[in-house]
Amino acid sequence: MSAGAGLVALTGAQRDAFAWLEKPHLKTVIAALERAAPGGARFVGGCVRDALLGETPKDFDIATTLTPAEIIAAVEAAGLRAAPTGIDHGTVTIIADHQGVEATTLRADISTDGRRASVAFTKDWAVDAARRDFTVNAIYLTPDGFLFDPTGGLADIKTKTVRFIGDAEQRIREDYLRILRFFRFSARFAPAFDRDGMVAVTHLKDGVSTLSAERVGAEFMAILSLPRAVFALDGMIQSGVLEKIWAAPAKIGAVARIKDLAPGAASPIVLASLFGEAGEGIGAALRLSNAEKAMRTAALKGAGAVKPEVDEKAVRVLIYELGRDIFFDAIAVAASHEAINAKEHARLFAIAEAWTPPLSPFSGKDVVAFGVKPGPEVAEILAAAEAAWISEDFPPAPRPSAILAEIIANR
Repeated sequence: MSAGAGLVALTGAQRDAFAWLEKPHLKTVIAALERAAPGGARFVGGCVRDALLGETPKDFDIATTLTPAEIIAAVEAAGLRAAPTGIDHGTVTIIADHQGVEATTLRADISTDGRRASVAFTKDWAVDAARRDFTVNAIYLTPDGFLFDPTGGLADIKTKTVRFIGDAEQRIREDYLRILRFFRFSARFAPAFDRDGMVAVTHLKDGVSTLSAERVGAEFMAILSLPRAVFALDGMIQSGVLEKIWAAPAKIGAVARIKDLAPGAASPIVLASLFGEAGEGIGAALRLSNAEKAMRTAALKGAGAVKPEVDEKAVRVLIYELGRDIFFDAIAVAASHEAINAKEHARLFAIAEAWTPPLSPFSGKDVVAFGVKPGPEVAEILAAAEAAWISEDFPPAPRPSAILAEIIANR
């Protein structure tokens, strides 16, 4: 069944996956836009793609024939708030029920330099689709449940193919970040890489070097977070793309092991597995956040301290010294680099899961209460008392007070 030019109705089975069309905040936003331009607003991109693939969308994007100024006017007339988050490229974030929805004017690329595009607004849905990256990302959905697919994305959804729209090399030259997005989306959805896409990314791999470090870093970390990161990384190695990001040898087997043993490991931990010590400096090179750099460094340093078959008391000491979260990361990285085997990883994980390291029971006030004058000696006594308490396997009260008294008495 179809309605209008090129519009195809959702099937009954598909309707279930698009139950989000009834979300109140989305209906509020659509109503505001439709009042200004009836038939001029459609959902597009990830929310449509993910629903068609049976996944739950996280974000919702709307394409509209309204210009940014018209979007803002329509939104404010409906009593909603608008934030011009990307107004130069036609994007306005609409706030409804404390939730943000991006609405973007239909666009045509006028000129591109591989990083940025100059755009002109249009009212032609097919023109807007032609400037997007992959066919699966260029499927539009009307608010009443009709699909518009000008680039063949529905067929690619069925075969789970991530295919560039039109000429793959032309799409990449418009924005070289699409090379990395090709690997990320393929790892998310596709059983194999599209052949033409692989040829194009291989040919144009040098374009990655022209991108800002921040854009490359964000996209690369998104790839590492995927369950099928190994699939993406294999393709990036085959095409020569990975060495454009970091030239050190990649430990793909290590990533496979960490995905198996610690599937929830954060991207910086996977990065630690991928390059090991040879990745020193990659955080700065990719402009990762201080938190991401610290996670990678701490996991690698902790992994170096992990030894196989140590007794539980020594394990607890390491957990206390590293902190529980870093310990979990450290044993995952150690196992990925085969410093310990999977069985030992499971044993260490179980110990850490069952034991919460206590806080140090000593304070400077406790030392001063024994008559010690404030100063460097207090810190020395605290360090000695904590070391003794750790060596006794973290005994509970009242033993810490006795330890402190013994340390002071023997000085």
